[in-house]
Amino acid sequence: MSFRKEKKFKLTRSELKLLKFSLLEKGMKVLYPKRIIKSCYFDTKNLNMFYDSEEGILPRKKIRYRWYNSVQEVHKEIKISSIEGRYKKTSFIGPIKLSQLNHTKLYDQNYGTIYPYILIKYSREYFTYKKLRFTFDADIEYEKIDSDITLKSIDKDCVMEIKAPSTINDDYLENIIFKQTERFSKYCRGIKSFLN
Repeated sequence: MSFRKEKKFKLTRSELKLLKFSLLEKGMKVLYPKRIIKSCYFDTKNLNMFYDSEEGILPRKKIRYRWYNSVQEVHKEIKISSIEGRYKKTSFIGPIKLSQLNHTKLYDQNYGTIYPYILIKYSREYFTYKKLRFTFDADIEYEKIDSDITLKSIDKDCVMEIKAPSTINDDYLENIIFKQTERFSKYCRGIKSFLN
């Protein structure tokens, strides 16, 4: 397993455009084509993963099904935050039917039985700059899927994320982006939009 650093920067839509333009002028290059990402996050009935994330408990997990454009290529991802750092485990699930998704149950050894709670959709652009990976996420939408009532909300903010090896010094990253990092969990933001 390889640990990594994830630095997130909350941005307005106009800030995202300006920052992206500035970095492109400095030599940032497109890494992959832009695509739509959809993730279905699982949690316990009491939202234990959400509350662990909000309180910064270590270790903790986020478990999701993720697909890009097509539901034929679904992967299960487990994002683990530990004292040593963050890492992700991915396994291929195969095709799923969205109509059956909210009846899916999973079992986790730490959290017990978990259920699909929220569907998150957004557009992502991928870049590389100074041997680091940059992603820009916009048009973030949340849909609560754990009940018969469909609840949806739209996030007015965007997020840029730098993914780097854990060996990279924080000062090096801060000299690239002159903006304060900020916690930006789409899962937690989506949950809070429905709790409010």
